[in-house]
Amino acid sequence: MSMLWLGIDVGGTFTDLVAYDRASGRLRLEKVLSTPADQSEGMMAGIERLGLALDQVVRLAHGTTVATNTALERNGAPTAVITTAGFRDVLEVGRGNRLDLYNIKAVRPKSLVPRALVFEVAERTLHDGTVLTPLDAKALAKIAQRLKQSKVRAVAICFLHAYANDRNERAAKAVIERLLPGVLVSTSAEVLPEYREYERFATTALNAYVAPRIGRYLTRLQTRVSAAGYSNPVAIMTSNGGTWPADKVVQFPVNSMLSGPAAGVIGAVFVGRASGYGDIITCDMGGTSTDTCLIRDGEFAMSNEGMIGSLPNRVPHIEINSVGAGGGSVAWLGTGGFLNVGPQSAGVMPGPACYGRGGTEATVSDANVALGRLDTARPLGGSLRLDSGLAQGAVERIAGKLGVAAPVMAEGIIKIAVAKMTVAIKEISIMRGHDPRQFTLMVYGGAGPLHGAFIADELGMRRVIVPPMPGNFSAFGLLVADVRHDFTRSRVIATRDLGADELNRVLAELQAAGAAELARDGFAPERQRFEFRLDMRYVGQAFELSVPVPGQVESLAAVEAAFHAVYEKRYSFAVRDPAEIVAIRLAAFGIVDKPSLASALPEGGAATLAAARLGERAIVFDGRAQPIPIYARERLPVGAVIAGPAAIEESGTTTIVPPGFSCQADAIGNLVLERAP
Repeated sequence: MSMLWLGIDVGGTFTDLVAYDRASGRLRLEKVLSTPADQSEGMMAGIERLGLALDQVVRLAHGTTVATNTALERNGAPTAVITTAGFRDVLEVGRGNRLDLYNIKAVRPKSLVPRALVFEVAERTLHDGTVLTPLDAKALAKIAQRLKQSKVRAVAICFLHAYANDRNERAAKAVIERLLPGVLVSTSAEVLPEYREYERFATTALNAYVAPRIGRYLTRLQTRVSAAGYSNPVAIMTSNGGTWPADKVVQFPVNSMLSGPAAGVIGAVFVGRASGYGDIITCDMGGTSTDTCLIRDGEFAMSNEGMIGSLPNRVPHIEINSVGAGGGSVAWLGTGGFLNVGPQSAGVMPGPACYGRGGTEATVSDANVALGRLDTARPLGGSLRLDSGLAQGAVERIAGKLGVAAPVMAEGIIKIAVAKMTVAIKEISIMRGHDPRQFTLMVYGGAGPLHGAFIADELGMRRVIVPPMPGNFSAFGLLVADVRHDFTRSRVIATRDLGADELNRVLAELQAAGAAELARDGFAPERQRFEFRLDMRYVGQAFELSVPVPGQVESLAAVEAAFHAVYEKRYSFAVRDPAEIVAIRLAAFGIVDKPSLASALPEGGAATLAAARLGERAIVFDGRAQPIPIYARERLPVGAVIAGPAAIEESGTTTIVPPGFSCQADAIGNLVLERAP
């Protein structure tokens, strides 16, 4: 009986699928156009194209943008907030900072929840967890009647200091669920049990706002795949680099905001370890945006300071930096006739002009087609045939407005897109004290391999890795992602006031909770792994650093020493001043089986480089078109060196090897581009 794993990542333009057959050890790929109105439509179309029987699939992992799109497009459910008396305006006031520093007329973005739907109720919990005032259940019942008349579909319960004791929040949730059946209720202690009231309130409101829509989507998806024979829960990629069952994501959808980009990072770590590359900067360039992440010694950084547009989302997530530069990014002329690229995207409909779906504006993809860097003879991803005439026309129209030649304009569009991506990489490397020249650039996504060498050249990086199946790489990352659950105990206390025994007791309690959650997911103790971290800072500071600690600490002096080491590594200097712990965190992993990459890829590399050559095509470099050799990636012999300029084609993308670079395929299927000294 076949044992299939299936990873499906839905992007703004394409839906990517990777199927792994455990019996044969082989991977199969598919790419179809996304269906934004209902992402499951594109998914089912891709499954049909793969010819899969879902009753043979034992694991289905999915990366989705539904929650993110709902927040950015502001089309979530009518939502109300119930908060502690006297704190109705926490969401309106926020941090009181000016988001546009030099614009004195700047107006704060509207809250997701109008003030008229924010209700106060008598209750009060102190910072140490003491319940000063029990919940006024009768007053809450009256509020519930007003909510019923307002036809809200979601309620966020945000009480002061609920992270220390959520008794009042739990009581309020029980009342609302009893009086308003069918209304989704989120409590701040469930969503984000951490101090800082505004961030906790805002994240909880965001969770409630997007939950009904993603709930409908995931319920519909689970029903469709179950009807087709799939018998297990759909696993959803979360922003922390792990997967959750769909029913948990329905309750806490804010954890899925970086679903697709996180999967790509997990895939990059997996390939990096298999290839011997520990220090990597990832560059995932799709149709709408580019996502970058820094991996040091095989580990990525985590953060809880995320934003979705102007909205705080402080759940733990992989530290990923995104920029609006993708294959569909539109080129346009701003004030003074200056050329700009993005963040506007042509999306999937109408898409770039070269798609032939009605788009007329020049995009990054059109520029690549006009320069000859994308093949128009073979359908992109096996289904979309590109039109060079439409691409050339779009580039010529914007070029004519500035009075320049079309090839000059096309290269200018590419250079601006590359500049935006290099800035995104500098923000996670140079601005954090890391020299990008000491890292390997790993590029993937449908557009990544087209631009990887140019990005590396701009940053002075010597090596670029194009991993196997780059156009479907995030979908592959879904297959190698472990299950992950995060637990937090928020407590602000100086290390000098905390004993090692008390800290170890909290660590043990968190581990017991993590082990129980993983056991419910079906993981035996030997398939469980735990990572402990402390959020720490110097006394008097407002921001923290994440400090790894063992499951049982020897002394608080050792904890302080670990904090000083992390601080010095981040800022190049540390003092031995008093420190404090802000939060105690546990990441509990359920270890899943993973495919062997070398054996999973198709065999059949040619004996010689000449046998892998497909022919020649005129491609423009530095304003001059020249015929360059074109190679089929799947035929490249291991170790053979290709001197640039050259192009290497595969389903879903093309790798450009510009002048000054060389390329060779390694033993596990990577393309390794090296810049000449």
